[in-house]
Amino acid sequence: MQDQRKLMEGFHRLTPMQRRERLAQIAGLSAQEVGVLSGEVPFPMSIAENLIENVVGVFPIPLGMATNFCIDGVDRMIPMAVEETSIIAAASSSAKWVRECGQIDTWNRGRLIIGQVQIPHVENAEATVRQLSEHRDDLLGLANRFVPGLVARGGGIRDLQFRTLARDDQAGSMLVIHVMCDPCDAMGANLINQVCEGLKPEIERITGEKVGLCILSNLVDGKLAGARVTLRGIPREIAHGICEAAEFAKTDPYRATTHNKGVLNGIDPILIATGNDWRAVEAGVHAYAARTGKYRPITDWKIQSPGRANPLVDLVGEIEVPMALGTVGGVTRAHPTARVALKILGVDHAEMLGRIVCAVGLVQNLGALRALATVGIVKGHMQLHTSNLAIAAGAEIHEVAAVRERLSRILESQNRIGLSHAREILEEIRVASP
Repeated sequence: MQDQRKLMEGFHRLTPMQRRERLAQIAGLSAQEVGVLSGEVPFPMSIAENLIENVVGVFPIPLGMATNFCIDGVDRMIPMAVEETSIIAAASSSAKWVRECGQIDTWNRGRLIIGQVQIPHVENAEATVRQLSEHRDDLLGLANRFVPGLVARGGGIRDLQFRTLARDDQAGSMLVIHVMCDPCDAMGANLINQVCEGLKPEIERITGEKVGLCILSNLVDGKLAGARVTLRGIPREIAHGICEAAEFAKTDPYRATTHNKGVLNGIDPILIATGNDWRAVEAGVHAYAARTGKYRPITDWKIQSPGRANPLVDLVGEIEVPMALGTVGGVTRAHPTARVALKILGVDHAEMLGRIVCAVGLVQNLGALRALATVGIVKGHMQLHTSNLAIAAGAEIHEVAAVRERLSRILESQNRIGLSHAREILEEIRVASP
């Protein structure tokens, strides 16, 4: 662990080539895998053509590494595919703070994803549920016959649950059968859709009712991942500011939305890097945030204080959200970069990936709340945005560093910079050049 931690030190100060060399040492990457990261091994159009329709090319997104993460006592490099400035830097900085002052612990709760078989109009819901319950074992046996490979891996359909819902159009009731599935290390969307559609004829035969939609749900509240960050002996003023920011999010859904977007700044880039369905996770997270009837933050921060007179306190943050991810099949195995990203993470199974993702999201949230409660969000973000402004102003590669340096000096005195500043600086540099 210490050797890996030493290799992580100063990672941000290396050139991209040096970072890849260091990463190869940390994760045991082959020359081919390093070539995939650098782009020297191009993304095959044959794969792109088979992933989506009407392919004309590929759209590269920067892939970076968040450093300093020690999750459940294991040091990890975190691959993040993202275009937004400051996300990786903030995650790495906050992870270093946690590593020095505390720890990150994670967990899973439940293993089941949900498929829905809908009966849109049900005359007697109680009688229909009774009929289906009498045939529960037969339906479970039939369902598992549709996914023999999953059953062979130790997964499969575990249960059927029934929900009677009043229709919003006031035209009676609908019945929804929840097909509960353990997908093992697959996300399971295609598997559960196949099962739901396969059960349709038998459910119609048993009940005499007409089945409507057969589709998975992305609100996988039977498969949760969680993380806890504990910081010990930090200044009370900083901890209080973080908790006050969290309280704002609990009180106001307008703030909670931006709060949760900040958490997903840490979650989504890992999902994209590993070829997982980030849209499904986002939908589930937002629905879960509103499960009480009010949209709320998905993280919680509390001070554990040894006494009000003590200037140093312990701060604890937690997150627990739906997290149905895959490490086998689909894009996670078809996409060359996704395969390398999973290798860098060193995950053994999908549940481990879910815990890591939650930990990074919580640490990202910590960094954002700390910035908001202290120096504000603009200055730190704009400092990292200087390269983007330089490029947008038209700076050549050899001019970017000089433009960045002068933009940073302006930011120190004015607290704000923009594209006009970058253009003026670039013009001055070019006029002064022989």
